[in-house]
Amino acid sequence: MGEFAGRSIEVDVTNIAHGGVGVARHDGRVVFVADAIPGERVVARVTGDSKKSFWRAETVSVVTASEFRQPHVWTAASIDRDPADRAGGAEFGHIRLDHQRELKRQVLAESLQRMAKVTSDVQVEPLPGDDERGGTGWRTRVRLHVDDSGRAGPFAARSHRVIPVTELPLATDELSAAAPLDQDFTGSDHVDVLAPSTGGVRLIIGGKKAQKRTTITEIVGEREFRLADAGFWQVHRSAAQALTKAVQDAVDPARFDPAAHNLDLYGGVGLLAAAVADRFGPATKITTVESDAIATDYAADNLAEWIGARSETARVERWVSDLAASASASERSRLARATIVLDPPRSGAGRDVVASIAALAPAQVVYVACDPVAFARDVEFFAGHGYTLTALRAFDLFPNTHHVEAVGTLSRG
Repeated sequence: MGEFAGRSIEVDVTNIAHGGVGVARHDGRVVFVADAIPGERVVARVTGDSKKSFWRAETVSVVTASEFRQPHVWTAASIDRDPADRAGGAEFGHIRLDHQRELKRQVLAESLQRMAKVTSDVQVEPLPGDDERGGTGWRTRVRLHVDDSGRAGPFAARSHRVIPVTELPLATDELSAAAPLDQDFTGSDHVDVLAPSTGGVRLIIGGKKAQKRTTITEIVGEREFRLADAGFWQVHRSAAQALTKAVQDAVDPARFDPAAHNLDLYGGVGLLAAAVADRFGPATKITTVESDAIATDYAADNLAEWIGARSETARVERWVSDLAASASASERSRLARATIVLDPPRSGAGRDVVASIAALAPAQVVYVACDPVAFARDVEFFAGHGYTLTALRAFDLFPNTHHVEAVGTLSRG
Protein backbone atom coordinates (compact mmCIF):
# COMPACT_ATOMS: atom_id res chain seq x y z
CA MET A 1 0.00 0.00 0.00
CA GLY A 2 3.02 2.28 0.16
CA GLU A 3 2.42 3.67 -3.34
CA PHE A 4 -0.98 5.05 -2.29
CA ALA A 5 0.02 6.58 1.05
CA GLY A 6 -0.34 10.35 0.90
CA ARG A 7 -2.65 10.26 -2.12
CA SER A 8 -5.56 12.74 -2.03
CA ILE A 9 -9.01 11.49 -2.99
CA GLU A 10 -12.44 13.12 -3.10
CA VAL A 11 -15.18 10.90 -1.68
CA ASP A 12 -18.79 10.92 -0.50
CA VAL A 13 -19.18 9.69 3.08
CA THR A 14 -22.28 7.53 3.40
CA ASN A 15 -22.36 6.20 6.95
CA ILE A 16 -20.45 5.77 10.21
CA ALA A 17 -18.38 2.77 11.26
CA HIS A 18 -17.39 1.39 14.65
CA GLY A 19 -14.54 3.52 15.92
CA GLY A 20 -16.15 6.78 14.80
CA VAL A 21 -14.81 6.92 11.24
CA GLY A 22 -16.88 7.66 8.17
CA VAL A 23 -17.36 5.10 5.41
CA ALA A 24 -16.92 5.97 1.72
CA ARG A 25 -16.00 4.21 -1.53
CA HIS A 26 -13.37 5.06 -4.09
CA ASP A 27 -13.11 3.07 -7.31
CA GLY A 28 -15.12 0.30 -5.63
CA ARG A 29 -12.82 0.10 -2.60
CA VAL A 30 -14.08 0.84 0.93
CA VAL A 31 -12.40 3.86 2.50
CA PHE A 32 -12.60 4.62 6.23
CA VAL A 33 -12.37 8.38 6.60
CA ALA A 34 -11.54 10.13 9.87
CA ASP A 35 -12.94 13.57 10.78
CA ALA A 36 -15.86 13.29 8.33
CA ILE A 37 -19.63 13.10 8.81
CA PRO A 38 -22.07 10.93 6.84
CA GLY A 39 -23.58 13.02 4.06
CA GLU A 40 -20.43 15.02 3.43
CA ARG A 41 -18.16 15.16 0.41
CA VAL A 42 -14.56 15.57 1.51
CA VAL A 43 -11.03 15.59 0.26
CA ALA A 44 -9.10 12.97 2.22
CA ARG A 45 -5.51 11.82 2.37
CA VAL A 46 -4.80 8.07 2.26
CA THR A 47 -2.71 6.91 5.22
CA GLY A 48 0.15 4.43 5.36
CA ASP A 49 -1.80 1.83 7.37
CA SER A 50 -4.21 1.17 4.51
CA LYS A 51 -4.71 -2.39 3.27
CA LYS A 52 -5.24 -3.98 -0.10
CA SER A 53 -8.92 -4.62 0.71
CA PHE A 54 -9.63 -1.16 2.18
CA TRP A 55 -8.02 2.20 2.68
CA ARG A 56 -7.83 4.49 5.67
CA ALA A 57 -7.82 8.22 5.09
CA GLU A 58 -7.95 11.51 6.96
CA THR A 59 -10.09 14.46 5.97
CA VAL A 60 -8.05 17.37 4.69
CA SER A 61 -10.88 19.65 3.60
CA VAL A 62 -14.67 19.59 3.28
CA VAL A 63 -16.21 20.08 -0.15
CA THR A 64 -19.85 19.78 0.94
CA ALA A 65 -20.41 20.12 4.67
CA SER A 66 -23.03 18.33 6.74
CA GLU A 67 -25.67 20.46 8.45
CA PHE A 68 -24.39 18.85 11.65
CA ARG A 69 -20.80 20.08 11.30
CA GLN A 70 -19.70 22.65 13.85
CA PRO A 71 -16.42 24.36 14.75
CA HIS A 72 -14.39 21.79 16.64
CA VAL A 73 -14.71 22.07 20.43
CA TRP A 74 -10.91 21.73 20.64
CA THR A 75 -8.90 23.99 18.37
CA ALA A 76 -5.96 21.59 18.69
CA ALA A 77 -8.03 18.97 16.84
CA SER A 78 -9.55 21.26 14.23
CA ILE A 79 -9.71 20.39 10.55
CA ASP A 80 -7.72 23.59 9.97
CA ARG A 81 -4.67 21.68 11.15
CA ASP A 82 -2.79 19.09 9.17
CA PRO A 83 -4.08 15.64 10.26
CA ALA A 84 -0.67 14.75 11.69
CA ASP A 85 -0.90 17.72 14.06
CA ARG A 86 -4.46 17.16 15.32
CA ALA A 87 -4.78 16.20 18.97
CA GLY A 88 -6.55 12.92 19.60
CA GLY A 89 -9.25 12.16 22.10
CA ALA A 90 -12.11 14.29 20.77
CA GLU A 91 -12.79 12.65 17.40
CA PHE A 92 -16.47 13.71 17.34
CA GLY A 93 -15.81 17.29 18.41
CA HIS A 94 -16.64 18.62 14.95
CA ILE A 95 -20.18 17.15 15.09
CA ARG A 96 -23.18 18.73 16.74
CA LEU A 97 -23.84 17.00 20.07
CA ASP A 98 -27.33 15.71 19.28
CA HIS A 99 -26.08 14.18 16.04
CA GLN A 100 -23.11 12.57 17.81
CA ARG A 101 -25.66 10.64 19.86
CA GLU A 102 -27.59 9.69 16.76
CA LEU A 103 -24.43 8.28 15.16
CA LYS A 104 -23.62 6.34 18.33
CA ARG A 105 -27.19 5.02 18.36
CA GLN A 106 -26.78 3.86 14.79
CA VAL A 107 -23.56 1.99 15.55
CA LEU A 108 -25.10 0.26 18.58
CA ALA A 109 -28.38 -0.61 16.83
CA GLU A 110 -26.67 -1.79 13.65
CA SER A 111 -24.19 -3.92 15.62
CA LEU A 112 -27.03 -5.63 17.48
CA GLN A 113 -28.96 -6.21 14.25
CA ARG A 114 -25.96 -7.49 12.29
CA MET A 115 -24.34 -9.67 14.93
CA ALA A 116 -27.19 -10.72 17.24
CA LYS A 117 -30.23 -10.30 14.97
CA VAL A 118 -31.74 -8.02 17.63
CA THR A 119 -33.82 -5.02 16.58
CA SER A 120 -33.57 -2.10 19.00
CA ASP A 121 -34.92 1.44 19.08
CA VAL A 122 -32.52 2.38 21.91
CA GLN A 123 -31.68 6.06 22.29
CA VAL A 124 -28.41 7.46 23.66
CA GLU A 125 -29.17 9.43 26.80
CA PRO A 126 -27.16 12.50 27.84
CA LEU A 127 -25.82 13.00 31.35
CA PRO A 128 -26.75 16.06 33.41
CA GLY A 129 -25.09 19.31 32.36
CA ASP A 130 -23.52 18.05 29.15
CA ASP A 131 -25.95 19.69 26.75
CA GLU A 132 -25.50 23.04 28.48
CA ARG A 133 -21.73 22.81 28.04
CA GLY A 134 -21.69 21.36 24.56
CA GLY A 135 -20.21 18.10 25.82
CA THR A 136 -17.16 19.73 27.41
CA GLY A 137 -15.99 19.93 31.02
CA TRP A 138 -16.69 16.31 31.98
CA ARG A 139 -13.38 14.45 32.19
CA THR A 140 -12.04 13.89 35.72
CA ARG A 141 -9.02 11.96 34.46
CA VAL A 142 -6.60 12.81 31.65
CA ARG A 143 -3.37 11.10 30.58
CA LEU A 144 -0.71 13.36 29.09
CA HIS A 145 2.15 11.68 27.25
CA VAL A 146 5.69 13.01 27.36
CA ASP A 147 7.94 13.38 24.32
CA ASP A 148 11.75 13.30 24.15
CA SER A 149 11.98 17.02 24.92
CA GLY A 150 9.91 16.67 28.11
CA ARG A 151 6.73 18.25 26.73
CA ALA A 152 3.46 16.78 27.95
CA GLY A 153 0.35 16.54 25.82
CA PRO A 154 -2.11 14.18 24.17
CA PHE A 155 -1.10 11.88 21.37
CA ALA A 156 -2.02 12.96 17.87
CA ALA A 157 -5.10 11.25 16.53
CA ARG A 158 -4.25 7.69 15.45
CA SER A 159 -0.54 8.02 16.32
CA HIS A 160 1.90 8.13 19.23
CA ARG A 161 3.21 11.59 18.46
CA VAL A 162 2.80 14.05 21.34
CA ILE A 163 0.93 17.24 20.46
CA PRO A 164 1.58 20.29 22.67
CA VAL A 165 -1.72 21.95 23.63
CA THR A 166 -2.76 24.96 25.67
CA GLU A 167 -6.20 23.74 26.76
CA LEU A 168 -8.11 20.58 27.67
CA PRO A 169 -11.74 21.45 26.93
CA LEU A 170 -13.14 18.00 27.77
CA ALA A 171 -11.65 18.18 31.28
CA THR A 172 -13.51 19.56 34.25
CA ASP A 173 -12.75 23.18 35.07
CA GLU A 174 -10.77 22.14 38.15
CA LEU A 175 -8.62 19.66 36.24
CA SER A 176 -8.16 21.96 33.27
CA ALA A 177 -6.92 24.82 35.46
CA ALA A 178 -4.37 22.59 37.17
CA ALA A 179 -3.11 20.61 34.17
CA PRO A 180 0.68 21.06 33.80
CA LEU A 181 0.68 21.73 30.07
CA ASP A 182 3.74 24.01 30.15
CA GLN A 183 6.00 22.04 32.50
CA ASP A 184 9.08 19.97 31.68
CA PHE A 185 8.69 16.26 32.43
CA THR A 186 11.95 15.02 30.94
CA GLY A 187 12.59 11.46 32.09
CA SER A 188 8.92 10.60 32.51
CA ASP A 189 6.72 8.55 30.19
CA HIS A 190 3.41 10.16 31.01
CA VAL A 191 1.54 12.26 33.52
CA ASP A 192 -1.93 11.35 34.76
CA VAL A 193 -3.99 14.28 35.98
CA LEU A 194 -7.04 13.46 38.05
CA ALA A 195 -9.68 15.43 39.87
CA PRO A 196 -11.48 13.11 42.34
CA SER A 197 -14.72 14.05 44.07
CA THR A 198 -12.71 15.11 47.10
CA GLY A 199 -9.16 16.20 47.85
CA GLY A 200 -8.36 18.35 44.84
CA VAL A 201 -6.37 17.71 41.65
CA ARG A 202 -3.36 15.42 41.80
CA LEU A 203 -0.66 14.29 39.38
CA ILE A 204 0.67 10.78 38.94
CA ILE A 205 3.99 10.88 37.11
CA GLY A 206 4.83 7.70 35.24
CA GLY A 207 8.40 6.66 34.53
CA LYS A 208 11.18 4.39 35.67
CA LYS A 209 10.49 5.19 39.32
CA ALA A 210 6.96 4.21 40.25
CA GLN A 211 5.18 6.86 42.26
CA LYS A 212 3.90 5.66 45.63
CA ARG A 213 0.24 4.71 45.58
CA THR A 214 -2.12 6.84 47.64
CA THR A 215 -5.82 6.48 48.42
CA ILE A 216 -8.49 8.77 47.05
CA THR A 217 -12.20 9.01 47.82
CA GLU A 218 -14.97 9.26 45.25
CA ILE A 219 -18.50 10.21 46.28
CA VAL A 220 -21.52 8.65 44.55
CA GLY A 221 -24.82 9.90 45.87
CA GLU A 222 -24.52 9.51 49.63
CA ARG A 223 -21.82 6.84 49.46
CA GLU A 224 -18.05 7.06 49.54
CA PHE A 225 -15.75 4.74 47.63
CA ARG A 226 -12.06 4.48 48.42
CA LEU A 227 -9.62 3.42 45.71
CA ALA A 228 -6.01 3.79 44.61
CA ASP A 229 -5.25 7.06 42.88
CA ALA A 230 -4.01 5.10 39.85
CA GLY A 231 -6.93 2.67 39.97
CA PHE A 232 -9.84 2.49 37.56
CA TRP A 233 -12.78 4.83 38.04
CA GLN A 234 -15.35 6.14 35.61
CA VAL A 235 -13.98 9.19 33.78
CA HIS A 236 -17.14 11.29 33.38
CA ARG A 237 -17.91 13.34 36.48
CA SER A 238 -21.47 11.91 36.58
CA ALA A 239 -20.88 8.43 35.16
CA ALA A 240 -20.62 6.51 38.44
CA GLN A 241 -23.97 7.89 39.59
CA ALA A 242 -25.59 7.28 36.19
CA LEU A 243 -24.39 3.67 36.04
CA THR A 244 -25.41 3.02 39.64
CA LYS A 245 -28.97 4.04 38.84
CA ALA A 246 -28.97 2.29 35.45
CA VAL A 247 -27.84 -1.03 36.94
CA GLN A 248 -30.37 -0.75 39.75
CA ASP A 249 -33.11 -0.16 37.19
CA ALA A 250 -31.85 -2.95 34.91
CA VAL A 251 -32.30 -5.63 37.57
CA ASP A 252 -35.73 -7.22 37.20
CA PRO A 253 -37.00 -7.41 40.81
CA ALA A 254 -39.26 -10.33 39.91
CA ARG A 255 -36.14 -12.34 39.06
CA PHE A 256 -33.96 -11.09 41.91
CA ASP A 257 -33.32 -13.18 45.01
CA PRO A 258 -31.19 -11.45 47.68
CA ALA A 259 -30.28 -14.86 49.15
CA ALA A 260 -29.03 -16.25 45.82
CA HIS A 261 -25.35 -16.45 44.80
CA ASN A 262 -25.38 -13.04 43.09
CA LEU A 263 -22.18 -11.97 41.33
CA ASP A 264 -20.48 -8.76 40.20
CA LEU A 265 -17.88 -9.78 37.61
CA TYR A 266 -14.97 -7.46 36.72
CA GLY A 267 -16.16 -5.65 39.83
CA GLY A 268 -13.35 -3.14 40.40
CA VAL A 269 -13.71 -1.44 43.78
CA GLY A 270 -17.32 -2.54 44.23
CA LEU A 271 -19.34 0.29 42.69
CA LEU A 272 -21.95 -1.89 40.98
CA ALA A 273 -22.10 -4.51 43.73
CA ALA A 274 -22.94 -1.64 46.08
CA ALA A 275 -25.60 -0.44 43.63
CA VAL A 276 -27.33 -3.84 43.75
CA ALA A 277 -27.03 -4.17 47.52
CA ASP A 278 -28.31 -0.63 48.02
CA ARG A 279 -31.43 -1.38 46.02
CA PHE A 280 -32.26 -4.75 47.57
CA GLY A 281 -31.13 -4.30 51.14
CA PRO A 282 -28.28 -4.98 53.58
CA ALA A 283 -28.86 -8.76 53.62
CA THR A 284 -28.20 -9.05 49.88
CA LYS A 285 -25.60 -11.68 49.12
CA ILE A 286 -23.24 -10.64 46.34
CA THR A 287 -19.65 -11.55 45.47
CA THR A 288 -17.49 -9.19 43.44
CA VAL A 289 -14.68 -10.74 41.38
CA GLU A 290 -11.74 -8.67 40.14
CA SER A 291 -8.21 -9.63 39.01
CA ASP A 292 -6.56 -6.51 40.45
CA ALA A 293 -5.70 -7.41 44.06
CA ILE A 294 -5.41 -3.77 45.09
CA ALA A 295 -8.90 -3.01 43.77
CA THR A 296 -10.26 -6.11 45.51
CA ASP A 297 -8.86 -4.95 48.84
CA TYR A 298 -10.60 -1.62 48.41
CA ALA A 299 -13.80 -3.39 47.36
CA ALA A 300 -13.78 -5.36 50.63
CA ASP A 301 -13.67 -2.08 52.56
CA ASN A 302 -16.23 -0.35 50.34
CA LEU A 303 -18.69 -3.22 50.75
CA ALA A 304 -18.07 -3.84 54.46
CA GLU A 305 -21.50 -2.66 55.63
CA TRP A 306 -23.29 -5.39 53.65
CA ILE A 307 -22.99 -8.61 55.64
CA GLY A 308 -23.61 -10.74 52.55
CA ALA A 309 -21.03 -9.01 50.34
CA ARG A 310 -17.54 -10.35 49.74
CA SER A 311 -14.73 -9.76 47.28
CA GLU A 312 -12.54 -12.25 45.44
CA THR A 313 -9.24 -11.65 43.65
CA ALA A 314 -9.18 -13.79 40.52
CA ARG A 315 -9.29 -13.72 36.76
CA VAL A 316 -12.97 -13.77 35.94
CA GLU A 317 -12.73 -16.37 33.17
CA ARG A 318 -10.95 -18.87 35.44
CA TRP A 319 -13.04 -18.14 38.54
CA VAL A 320 -16.38 -18.57 36.77
CA SER A 321 -15.20 -21.67 34.93
CA ASP A 322 -14.04 -23.24 38.20
CA LEU A 323 -17.34 -22.36 39.87
CA ALA A 324 -19.32 -23.91 37.04
CA ALA A 325 -17.25 -27.10 37.28
CA SER A 326 -17.30 -27.48 41.06
CA ALA A 327 -20.67 -26.15 42.27
CA SER A 328 -22.67 -28.56 44.41
CA ALA A 329 -26.37 -29.23 43.86
CA SER A 330 -27.37 -26.73 46.54
CA GLU A 331 -24.95 -24.17 45.15
CA ARG A 332 -26.38 -24.65 41.66
CA SER A 333 -29.82 -23.93 43.08
CA ARG A 334 -28.57 -20.61 44.48
CA LEU A 335 -26.84 -19.81 41.20
CA ALA A 336 -29.99 -20.55 39.19
CA ARG A 337 -31.74 -17.82 41.21
CA ALA A 338 -28.83 -15.42 40.85
CA THR A 339 -28.37 -12.08 39.19
CA ILE A 340 -24.96 -11.51 37.62
CA VAL A 341 -23.66 -8.02 36.90
CA LEU A 342 -21.11 -8.20 34.09
CA ASP A 343 -18.87 -5.18 33.39
CA PRO A 344 -16.05 -6.51 31.18
CA PRO A 345 -13.21 -4.54 29.57
CA ARG A 346 -13.60 -3.02 26.11
CA SER A 347 -12.91 -6.35 24.44
CA GLY A 348 -16.07 -7.77 26.02
CA ALA A 349 -16.60 -11.00 27.93
CA GLY A 350 -16.03 -13.35 25.00
CA ARG A 351 -17.29 -16.78 24.09
CA ASP A 352 -15.64 -18.73 26.93
CA VAL A 353 -16.76 -16.42 29.75
CA VAL A 354 -20.30 -16.29 28.35
CA ALA A 355 -20.37 -20.10 28.18
CA SER A 356 -19.16 -20.37 31.79
CA ILE A 357 -21.75 -17.86 32.97
CA ALA A 358 -24.47 -19.70 31.07
CA ALA A 359 -23.35 -22.95 32.71
CA LEU A 360 -24.24 -21.34 36.05
CA ALA A 361 -27.76 -20.74 34.62
CA PRO A 362 -28.42 -17.44 36.44
CA ALA A 363 -31.90 -15.95 36.30
CA GLN A 364 -30.59 -12.74 34.71
CA VAL A 365 -27.43 -10.99 33.61
CA VAL A 366 -27.03 -7.20 33.70
CA TYR A 367 -24.34 -6.38 31.13
CA VAL A 368 -22.54 -3.01 31.28
CA ALA A 369 -20.79 -2.49 27.95
CA CYS A 370 -18.35 0.14 26.72
CA ASP A 371 -17.99 -1.30 23.21
CA PRO A 372 -21.08 -1.81 21.04
CA VAL A 373 -19.57 -4.45 18.76
CA ALA A 374 -18.19 -6.58 21.60
CA PHE A 375 -21.54 -6.23 23.37
CA ALA A 376 -23.52 -7.32 20.30
CA ARG A 377 -21.22 -10.31 19.82
CA ASP A 378 -21.72 -11.35 23.44
CA VAL A 379 -25.51 -10.89 23.19
CA GLU A 380 -25.40 -13.40 20.33
CA PHE A 381 -23.29 -15.78 22.43
CA PHE A 382 -25.81 -15.51 25.28
CA ALA A 383 -28.66 -16.15 22.84
CA GLY A 384 -27.04 -19.45 21.98
CA HIS A 385 -27.47 -20.42 25.64
CA GLY A 386 -31.12 -19.37 25.88
CA TYR A 387 -30.74 -15.78 27.11
CA THR A 388 -32.71 -12.94 25.52
CA LEU A 389 -31.94 -9.21 25.63
CA THR A 390 -35.05 -7.97 27.44
CA ALA A 391 -34.02 -4.37 28.24
CA LEU A 392 -31.43 -1.93 26.93
CA ARG A 393 -30.36 1.63 27.62
CA ALA A 394 -27.42 3.62 26.28
CA PHE A 395 -25.61 6.58 27.79
CA ASP A 396 -23.36 9.28 26.38
CA LEU A 397 -20.61 8.95 28.99
CA PHE A 398 -17.97 10.26 26.56
CA PRO A 399 -19.29 13.35 24.72
CA ASN A 400 -17.28 14.54 21.71
CA THR A 401 -15.81 11.06 21.28
CA HIS A 402 -17.23 8.02 19.47
CA HIS A 403 -17.57 5.97 22.67
CA VAL A 404 -20.95 4.96 24.08
CA GLU A 405 -21.97 2.94 27.15
CA ALA A 406 -24.81 0.43 27.13
CA VAL A 407 -26.59 -1.36 29.98
CA GLY A 408 -28.59 -4.42 28.94
CA THR A 409 -30.58 -7.08 30.77
CA LEU A 410 -30.37 -10.67 29.54
CA SER A 411 -32.98 -13.04 30.91
CA ARG A 412 -33.24 -16.81 30.79
CA GLY A 413 -36.39 -18.52 29.52
